Amino acid sequence: MADALSLIPAAVLRNLADKLYEKRKMLLLMFIEGIVKQLAAAGDHDKITAVINLLTADFTYSPLANHRKGGLIGLAAATVGLTSEAAQHLEQIVPPVLNSFSDQDSRVRYYACEALYNIAKVVRGDFIIFFNQIFDALCKLSADSDANVQSAAHLLDRLVKDIVTESDQFSIEEFIPLLRERMNVLNPYVRQFLVGWITVLDSVPDIDMLGFLPDFLDGLFNMLSDSSHEIRQQADSALSEFLQEIKNSPSVDYGRMAEILVQRAGSPDEFTRLTAITWINEFVKLGGDQLVPYYADILGAILPCISDKEEKIRVVARETNEELRALKADPAETFDVGAILSIARRQLSSEWEATRIESLHWISTLLNKYRNEVLQFLNDIFDTLLKALSDPSDEVVLLVLDVHACIAKDPQHFRQLVVFLVHNFRVDNSLLEKRGALIIRRLCVLLNAERVYRELSTILEGESDLDFASIMVQALNLILLTSSELSEIRDLLKQSLVNPAGKDLYVSLYASWCHSPMAIISLCLLAQTYQHASAVIQSLVEEDINVKFLVQLDKLIRLLETPIFAYLRLQLLEPGRYTWLFKALYGLLMLLPQQSAAFKILKTRLKAVPSYSFNGEQLKKTSSGNPYQFLNHMSGDIAMDGGNSHNGINFAARLQQFQQMQHQHREHLKTQTQSRKNSSSSSKEVETGRTQATSVG
Repeated sequence: MADALSLIPAAVLRNLADKLYEKRKMLLLMFIEGIVKQLAAAGDHDKITAVINLLTADFTYSPLANHRKGGLIGLAAATVGLTSEAAQHLEQIVPPVLNSFSDQDSRVRYYACEALYNIAKVVRGDFIIFFNQIFDALCKLSADSDANVQSAAHLLDRLVKDIVTESDQFSIEEFIPLLRERMNVLNPYVRQFLVGWITVLDSVPDIDMLGFLPDFLDGLFNMLSDSSHEIRQQADSALSEFLQEIKNSPSVDYGRMAEILVQRAGSPDEFTRLTAITWINEFVKLGGDQLVPYYADILGAILPCISDKEEKIRVVARETNEELRALKADPAETFDVGAILSIARRQLSSEWEATRIESLHWISTLLNKYRNEVLQFLNDIFDTLLKALSDPSDEVVLLVLDVHACIAKDPQHFRQLVVFLVHNFRVDNSLLEKRGALIIRRLCVLLNAERVYRELSTILEGESDLDFASIMVQALNLILLTSSELSEIRDLLKQSLVNPAGKDLYVSLYASWCHSPMAIISLCLLAQTYQHASAVIQSLVEEDINVKFLVQLDKLIRLLETPIFAYLRLQLLEPGRYTWLFKALYGLLMLLPQQSAAFKILKTRLKAVPSYSFNGEQLKKTSSGNPYQFLNHMSGDIAMDGGNSHNGINFAARLQQFQQMQHQHREHLKTQTQSRKNSSSSSKEVETGRTQATSVG
């Protein structure tokens, strides 16, 4: 220290702390720079060290601001004086300057920027060893509250960038952790500073920024939603450049970045979502096998975007979805069928129809490609698929049925589907009412109508909930009579008396159709077992003919006027051959109230039959007696009406079966009525007790 004092005159040291900048600057240039040059020329580095220590200890670390300013200028002047030999003294010179960047006095921070700028100009590449500390300091100064300090920091920043880009000593590996720590800072000035550095370093051919992209990619995406248009633009520009590099690079770590993109695809910011889904789209095209472990996560990001409010996002999401679904993968390796099914199942609960539709397309695709693997997870998705049958969208319901039909190709799964379907109809009456026809008709197309109806009939035959069984059978009967999808079944039933297959189907349906008198009568008219239809009508008792029965009868009468029953209406032209048809129809007419529209419709139809076609004697002979008496005098009647037993159908046994089932329904109704009466009586007694207690009170 004494050596330094002897080298620098006292007057110079006094003026070093002068508040006037120009005076300080001139003194330092005249004396300190000159003194250091002389010492450097003489090779006296000990004295140089003493001068630097004096400037550091007595000035840069002084409690007085003007001293600190003078010390900073002195250190810069000393560096200028050292020129090419400055490198060996940087360990002494740079730390005090860096320390001054956090000084409370803005002018000191300004002088620190100026000093380091002058130092950097002299030492250039030797400066790199302090890069991380300088970067940290510049990062903070970029957001300085003083505009002059910010301006000085920007100048220094540009110089440091120039030095780094031309240096071969810069370590990107050491720098990246520093960058990663700061990428989620919200300050706009810091964000601009960081993006600027990323862009500059990426432009250096010898620096592989792409290899470290996963470390700061999330931060760049975070900047896309910044309130500053300029920052958003800079971040987008940087991301676009990196995406282009990815397209041209033979080796990219898609996996780590895919995780980030999946998160960002769910961002509330529209521009961020669009950029993320665009990147995912490119990754799906480029990533290949690398992305297989991330298929489920990517799908989880894509499906919600398919219903995005922004059209651009929807378009890219749909394209990406198609690309992903077209990829081939081996479940034996890293392709997780269960994970993708889980995503598709979860998205079936989405509020957006388009997303639910695509989820079902995925389940269907997986079933077609990896059926055995999907069936292993059937228990996980089956309930969700059943609930989806209540979806408000017809398109969704139809797709769900396609999936169910695909699953039900196996006999055990077919049975399971129908059982669960009946259960859902039982617990959710609105499902049967609103979707029943759509569901049944679609399943008949997909799984063979006869097979579906036989299975439903088998299940409903043993149904313990008689009210539900009756409603369900009525619904199935209406579908049978009206749906174009079931025309083949209707044609088969018309041949019940002459065709073994028709007979088997008739008998199969009969057992469960017994739950509804009108369903049985409809089945008989369809199967042309008119004699049995007449017997069923004759067997009805007072309790059977209620409001519900008359409503169903009204529907049947109207259906008789449709093209489906055209054959029956034409048969009315041959009353001699179809005597029991007349008797059955007149029986129905007698059950209808005379003022009802159905009565008038049926009466008008029967009156339309030409009188010349009647053989009064034949009608007279069939007007009484055993309805199953064999009518030998009727030519051709056997084929279409059937007697007590024909083509293996025991009509007497069928009638008994119907009567027994209706007896169960009547007893069930009586029990329900009695239960309601008892409940009503109990309520009245409780109310009476309360009234009496109030009176006494």
